[in-house]
Amino acid sequence: MGGAEKERLREADEWRRWGPYLGERQWGTVREASSGDDAWTSFTHDQARYRAYRWGEDGLAGFCDDRQRVCLALALWNGADPMLKERLFGLTNGEGNHGEDVKECYFYLDATPTSSYQRMLYKYPQRAFPYEDLVATNGQRGRDEPEYELLDTGVFDDNRYFDVVVEYAKAAPDDVLMRVTAHNRGPDEATLHLLPTLWFRHTWSWAGTTEPSLHTLGTSTVRASHPELGVWWWYVEQQVPLLVTGNETDDERVFAVPNASPYVKDGVERAVLRGDLEALAPDGVGTKAAAHHVLRIPAGGSRTVRVRFTATATDHPFAGFDGVISARREEADDFYDEVLGGDPASDERLVCRQALAGLLWSRQYYGLDVERWLTERGADPLGTPTGLSNEDWRHLVAGDVVVMPDKWEYPWFAAWDLAFHAVPLAVVDPAAAKRQVEVLLGRRYLHPDGQMPAYEWNFSDVNPPVHAWAAWFVYQYDRDTTGIGDRAFLKRVFPPLLRNFGWWLNRKDADGRNLFQGGFLGLDNIGVFDRNAPLPTGGRIDQADGTAWMALFCQNLLQIALELAREDSSYLEHAATLLENLAWIAAATNHVGTGLWDEEDGFFHDVLRRPDGTSTPLRVRSAVGLIPLAAATVVGAELRRDHPGLVGGMREFLDRHPAVRAALWGHGAQTDADGPVLFALFDESRLRRILSRVLDEREFLGPHGIRSLSKWHAEHPYVLAVDGAEHRVGYQPAESDSAMFGGNSNWRGPVWFPINAMVVRALLHLHTYYGDGFTVECPTGSGQHLTLEEVAREIGDRLLSTFLLDRDGRRPVHGGQTRYRDDPHWRDLPLFYEYFHGDNGAGIGASHQTGWTALVALLTRLPAREGVR
Repeated sequence: MGGAEKERLREADEWRRWGPYLGERQWGTVREASSGDDAWTSFTHDQARYRAYRWGEDGLAGFCDDRQRVCLALALWNGADPMLKERLFGLTNGEGNHGEDVKECYFYLDATPTSSYQRMLYKYPQRAFPYEDLVATNGQRGRDEPEYELLDTGVFDDNRYFDVVVEYAKAAPDDVLMRVTAHNRGPDEATLHLLPTLWFRHTWSWAGTTEPSLHTLGTSTVRASHPELGVWWWYVEQQVPLLVTGNETDDERVFAVPNASPYVKDGVERAVLRGDLEALAPDGVGTKAAAHHVLRIPAGGSRTVRVRFTATATDHPFAGFDGVISARREEADDFYDEVLGGDPASDERLVCRQALAGLLWSRQYYGLDVERWLTERGADPLGTPTGLSNEDWRHLVAGDVVVMPDKWEYPWFAAWDLAFHAVPLAVVDPAAAKRQVEVLLGRRYLHPDGQMPAYEWNFSDVNPPVHAWAAWFVYQYDRDTTGIGDRAFLKRVFPPLLRNFGWWLNRKDADGRNLFQGGFLGLDNIGVFDRNAPLPTGGRIDQADGTAWMALFCQNLLQIALELAREDSSYLEHAATLLENLAWIAAATNHVGTGLWDEEDGFFHDVLRRPDGTSTPLRVRSAVGLIPLAAATVVGAELRRDHPGLVGGMREFLDRHPAVRAALWGHGAQTDADGPVLFALFDESRLRRILSRVLDEREFLGPHGIRSLSKWHAEHPYVLAVDGAEHRVGYQPAESDSAMFGGNSNWRGPVWFPINAMVVRALLHLHTYYGDGFTVECPTGSGQHLTLEEVAREIGDRLLSTFLLDRDGRRPVHGGQTRYRDDPHWRDLPLFYEYFHGDNGAGIGASHQTGWTALVALLTRLPAREGVR
């Protein structure tokens, strides 16, 4: 990393105080709901216009401080809409035919890790926004039909829309410049009401804080006074009306009781849409202010609005304004030249840079005090359970900037998502990546029993334990980039990771045989049954993915322990224990008769254990069986050289437990061998059998990556009859036909980046062990033989091709939407979805999941950076 942005990263704490930390959907969340179970109906999109939030704020293209005390965002009105466009619109889980879904067109174009420069694009129709049409038409569609999107409504026909480009740049850590440029893409002149808006998050009526104030000074200046932030100044370049109200709930509309103040949250909307000036504070003092620009923009023309928010008063706030923005943009170019390399003008660079921009825009302040939330809803902190959400998590107090999976669809942290977010974040900001790894491991989040909170709908749910892998990856990447290994980071994360590992051992191994359960483990509808619910057969499922995740957890903790043992030999005892844990897990996985390997099918499967002692392998070829492949790690030969006692101790352990030795691949021969050490749940023969399926285009290998379910199940669905009822799993390459876990995710065929990343990682490790002499047919049946590193690159190329322009000028991610292919104002705007069609790469699910789909930025670098040592 070079240039000015690198220097800012050295002073990162002050430069990170302000950023795109404003939410995009605070309504419809558990933390704002009355009980948690009614989140979608308890606080609606419509109510968000006139009801003050408590735990956070949302807005359009927003910027705020790292505790979301003061917020700056954009509001728009086209003269036709029934409401001011202050936030993104989307369907609730019950309104969408595949669950909740944002129905807007917006794109994150650029961002730096210190937020010294940010740019995004919002496409705003000039016709009335089709709110009712989107709700009604999607409501009429079934799960077997495609979603009805904004582009399908015709609202953009004849190019009657505005491209609204929002840029933020920092002249200094406490000096934020906002420039908004609106382009009229339509054939006629059009009017746009454009309102940069500044407000305080409402805390004064419930948190015991002093009420802040915004005070207009003339027609272009607002003084912002906050008890913690001090005095700031908001400057507006043009002489326009400054509309001031309060960020207060309109109690008359929400609760049918008199308002405590006449100046409420929707006062600006009432003034702009209905000319109701009585809704505004006549003295220009309040807690929400908007600068009302009315722009008449000719066809093909543009207009620009500039505002500045700074801690320093100035007589000339717009002197050199555009120069600062240009300088920050050039510095961003320099930064990415070094970070990404390659041709700056290439399509590949465009994709990777926008993926990282989405990741950096997805940072959001997340606040919640669970005990306070529960107490306000009538729960006794020391009393009996009341059935409210998350009652077992009273200790949890959140108040951090966290990378969201998707700031609209999933505006809350999710444990395994966050681990995957940290990995691409390390490319641009290793220090921030470490913080993302650490946040859920801290005492304010990690449960006293060692469990990690999953997500706010149910903190007690269980996500795959991938934080140790993320910690090790971030550590390695940082060490390889800087030449300095941050062992202090590893020392901080190792104890809580061990606590979490112990929680898994004690809570998710039902009979102590080292075969693990865990429930849905992030894979929603992948199972024959809902793996979170009681089984119709009784008994339990020993899970191939849960067990393999624990094997990988062991391997990664072992890597950390060995690294820390370079300076502190006490960690060798941890390493020895982890080696034994890993041996027990590997032996149980492969034990004939009770393990998870299916010799007949040549694959790993979940196994149904009935109460009468009988068992049935659930022969679904899915991502569940790919995770054992992912649990492969190579440790360099220095393990033998530097720690002969550790190797000798493992030899003695296997001698004491001959059944374990017999069940391990190679029967423990690695303790007497030379060279690197491979930790895996399979031998070479089984590896080849697994890969013959994974690399078969009729099964897992799709044109754009590894599918989550074998395509073989399209014609051969797995069916299990229980008490006269059929439970069926078939190949569904696009949306789910099931309402399981909300119905807005599908693991029965589409391509998911996190699973592909773990498979690619394992292949690179396996290549390090087996070398160039080990080749497999790829694709299966093609006659082409590749090394495992070449296979990893092939998968990476297929994943990347999802977003790249093809020969026809089309990006597969955009599916059949021709506007993205034919219109130059849309063509270079890839979206980074939650998952992708298993046969054609079209984006599905949450449309801004960068989030973990930002892993695409690693694809051209992974072989060099994952480098096994």
